[in-house]
Amino acid sequence: MKIAERFQVSHFLVFYLIHSLQFGVGVLGFQRIVAEKSGRDAWIAVIISGLFVHISVWMIFRILKDFDGNIIDVHKELFGKWIGGALSTLFGLYFCLLAINVLNTYIEIIVVWMFPDLNSWLFTSIFLLLVYYVISGGFRIVTGICFFGVVLPSYLIFTFFFPIEFSDLSNLAPPLNHSFKDMASSTKDMSLTVLGFEALLVYYPFIKRPEKSKKWAHLGVAYSTLLFTLIMMISLAYFSEEQLQKNVWATLTIWKIVEMPFVERFEYIGIANWCLIILPNVCLTFWCASRCLKDTFKFNQRILLALVLLLAFFIIPLIQTREKISFFNDLVSQIGFYMMFGYIPILFFLTVLIKKIKGRKA
Repeated sequence: MKIAERFQVSHFLVFYLIHSLQFGVGVLGFQRIVAEKSGRDAWIAVIISGLFVHISVWMIFRILKDFDGNIIDVHKELFGKWIGGALSTLFGLYFCLLAINVLNTYIEIIVVWMFPDLNSWLFTSIFLLLVYYVISGGFRIVTGICFFGVVLPSYLIFTFFFPIEFSDLSNLAPPLNHSFKDMASSTKDMSLTVLGFEALLVYYPFIKRPEKSKKWAHLGVAYSTLLFTLIMMISLAYFSEEQLQKNVWATLTIWKIVEMPFVERFEYIGIANWCLIILPNVCLTFWCASRCLKDTFKFNQRILLALVLLLAFFIIPLIQTREKISFFNDLVSQIGFYMMFGYIPILFFLTVLIKKIKGRKA
């Protein structure tokens, strides 16, 4: 697949593409889920999950380099037209589920913390219209939204340091006080939060000189892992284990103690600004979903995008209770976990095997 240079983006922007998808709505409440099994060692599970993401990103670059295309070309080459097309369709639907999960979780936060009477149909329709407007401008516009989605709300990072004066760092000791099984379970629970890097499988051909983007992709993963680890350690030091398990949105609870002369409830400011972080999340995942379907069925991407957004419009308002949202989160988390630890390694080993076979024949 050859993409005209006017549609491509510079290799260093992969940093923002990777980080903007990883650092999303999960940051507002991942602490309770990850710490449920590993307790005070949860920050170690965060680092381990980050290392696995680095390995997965390395595998992705190796796979795409050998096939000189995106995941659609890989599927077609490895599995043929029909099976490859079915896998590519499922891949597109996976990104659609990921986008729905992000937007639906953000709507839940708004309803619980700010506007209990929010009309979810109205909010969803307005947000999806904005998403369609952004994506219809092309991949370069989506990349620009990802850039601003990282840069503009970056000041929020400093708000995570407010609880330090009320924290007890001795809560983090002793380290490695849990079993291997507990750490593995926490690492698995972290999978939903770190998902998003696999979008590289779709937009790889849109990167100028992709071989130079490797370091920027790994820097994006490292930056995300550093922030996750910092937030987790601060949360573990600030909350007791019992308090952390009762806080569905631990990050928002931390923001409640932020005191400034000009604002009384900073969590409202944080939630409103988080929209700038959610927008690139949703735009890039829906772009990946529509692109997968376009490359598979050779159909107009804007029409497919409209169909995908219409599907999301009808699904999101149906998943509004806590039980349904938890079930949907678990479903996407499971799919993402097997994607990271199962599907990508399988593709990698198949790629290596085929390369060796071709080398022997030559």
